[in-house]
Amino acid sequence: MGRRCKLIKSNLKIVKECINTVDEAATFLGGLDALVNNAGLTIPKDINEVNEEHFNDIFSLNFRSYFFCAQQAIKHLIERGEKLSQINKKHKWPGGSIVNISSVHGKLGYPGHSVYASTKGAINSFTKQLSVELISKHIRVNAIAPGTIEVKSYYEKDPSYNRKFGDSLVPWGRVGLPEEVGYLAAYLVSDLSEFMTGEIIHMDGGLTSAMNLNTEGKN
Repeated sequence: MGRRCKLIKSNLKIVKECINTVDEAATFLGGLDALVNNAGLTIPKDINEVNEEHFNDIFSLNFRSYFFCAQQAIKHLIERGEKLSQINKKHKWPGGSIVNISSVHGKLGYPGHSVYASTKGAINSFTKQLSVELISKHIRVNAIAPGTIEVKSYYEKDPSYNRKFGDSLVPWGRVGLPEEVGYLAAYLVSDLSEFMTGEIIHMDGGLTSAMNLNTEGKN
């Protein structure tokens, strides 16, 4: 499509590799305008079956990688903002944007997700806190909390899964698609959303807004 891109293979459970990934991307791109944190691992497990290894595995990728990728990206975003300010002194808000991908699990409970949901709650709190810390730098920080977004793993983990079943889980009447989350992320990293920071946006077809009540047999 005529765009520049680069694949960087990293294990984001390792802090050093988080730092190297951000630096390598910034070097290739000639600086950073934005960071989208989108690493995640879901392994449902009853709380009584969770051990230290499982806990650390999920938290290392789902939350710690967000923290240290963001920490390293901030340096590049500040540098980028300073350069833009020199080029265009009328541009008052040249900062940058960080988008964290969270989940409805950060707000809603579901069996087997005690660890996973905790990482998403941490991401939500981190997003709010970081937005306050970076507001003076005009670096915006927001989060997207998707609901039922149909990805390949749905079919891989459960061969009986089908679109009709997925649609039945969502108040809106259909599952979400990955590209729809991508469109929202693109908006949040663009200057069009320059007045938005510290927000957790639930993109879930009404899931977190609807009361999940079993009214069968009641008038």
